[in-house]
Amino acid sequence: MTFSTLRTATQDGVLTVVLDNPPVNALSATMMRELRDLLSRLDASVKVVVFESANPEFFIAHVDMHILDQQDLLEELAASTPPGLNIFQHTGELLRHLPQISIVKLAGKARGGGAELVAAADLAFAAEETAGLGQVEALMGITPGGGATQYLLDRVGRNRALELVLAGELVDARTAAAYGWINRALPAASLDAHVAQVARTIASLADGVVAAAKRALPPADLAAGLAVEDDAWASLVTRPAARRLMSEALRAGAQTVDGERDLEGLMRRIA
Repeated sequence: MTFSTLRTATQDGVLTVVLDNPPVNALSATMMRELRDLLSRLDASVKVVVFESANPEFFIAHVDMHILDQQDLLEELAASTPPGLNIFQHTGELLRHLPQISIVKLAGKARGGGAELVAAADLAFAAEETAGLGQVEALMGITPGGGATQYLLDRVGRNRALELVLAGELVDARTAAAYGWINRALPAASLDAHVAQVARTIASLADGVVAAAKRALPPADLAAGLAVEDDAWASLVTRPAARRLMSEALRAGAQTVDGERDLEGLMRRIA
């Protein structure tokens, strides 16, 4: 398959997916469609899928604030989304329910929809010095709408999920690991080698072992919670306050490299 926002390579049962949507890897409708296409058509010979970024600073910045400009594509995505999910949740649920093992290699920042993708993956490893995770939606006048409320509740517990969703802070890799958001924080110099070793080890297992382990350790059924999350998000995203905050954020430099380096600070200044 040929993509415009993804680059892929397969070796010895490991599919590496490089996210590449300059300047900051915003999660656009095009990237969502391409992720869906990829995840829906994985060959049975693939045992492990590793996600990384072409941009060392940004894994996925967040959902593209210009996404409403892609109405035709949004309608196409909505038409192929199962009942009970919105288009953002569907991407995460495809990832969570893969028979393959999914691994995120996080060298830079992942916020909003990017952080949701990290939480949807089976395993995640992050660079201590440079990685960061944040659910920034509350600072934009909304709540997460791509699975974060349920993924975080499942991973870190209610008290920490509320902290992460409402405080809107960028969390460093060590804190994310201590909370359970990711598996482990590692020195940046060791990250590539560690993820490669984990991926090779899993991919070298006898046929059927990975799929059997995933059947025995199934992802939690989050259907009811995802429906509530969608209602909460939808009740806020069309309000004037949310539209104003996002418009002013774009004018102030959101989705530029400089603006995204401290998006939380930018959002607090305009609020």
